[in-house]
Amino acid sequence: MAIPPMGGFSGSVGGPSGYSYGAVALAGGADAVPEVEEALRAIRFTGWVVPPRDGWLIVLGTPGAGVVASRRRGIIEVGEELAARVAGPVFAFRVRQDRQLGIVAWSLGAEVGRFCSDPSREPDADTDILAEPVGIGAAGAFGQVAGRPEAIAPLTELLGERFQYPWSVFESERLRDVLRLLAMPDWLVAAAELPRDIPTGPRARELTRVRVGRPGARGLAADWFVRRVRRERTPPPVIADPPREWMASLDDIEPWML
Repeated sequence: MAIPPMGGFSGSVGGPSGYSYGAVALAGGADAVPEVEEALRAIRFTGWVVPPRDGWLIVLGTPGAGVVASRRRGIIEVGEELAARVAGPVFAFRVRQDRQLGIVAWSLGAEVGRFCSDPSREPDADTDILAEPVGIGAAGAFGQVAGRPEAIAPLTELLGERFQYPWSVFESERLRDVLRLLAMPDWLVAAAELPRDIPTGPRARELTRVRVGRPGARGLAADWFVRRVRRERTPPPVIADPPREWMASLDDIEPWML
């Protein structure tokens, strides 16, 4: 994975500015849109729905890695809700300040894989949480669910990459490579540009704007209040119980010493 130099990274794909954004990708066409919109209305989702293209229906959360739906749901929890209502594969992607990448996939409503590039980047994370990828083995499930078994090996290598210097990590770059391996739209890495047009992706006018579950102007009044409340909250971490330093130290202890 190419690591761009500091100061020379295009804002359209994240970078030093620390962009945060998230998306849910559902396999399906136009026939899935009414069911998805109904589900988003039920959970009072705020973001955009992208018209189906190339077999994928995309739901974009309001830029940021925060709460985008009721009951403290972030974009990953929105993906879980949608996966429970649709039959096809569902993926959720979340980038936090371009220093953390989270990926979760579901098939037939059941979670099949979960990955986080650095659990220590979660807000209020304990200081003993290890700053290393968790869930690299989920690459196999990601490839199978996306119908790209040939991508499993390179995807495993990509998810397992570690970086010597924290400032060299640009998770939008990793996500873009993941999306290309899974044959998904790689313009998702520019979702932080919303509500403006997305570089290399759809125009803003092509998207359905949803505020607190309601399209268009109907959600404007409620959105002002709800947005202020959600801004003070954070969604659940990608990995609920990440590895910690004391766990890693146990690997150096011989069984007879326990």
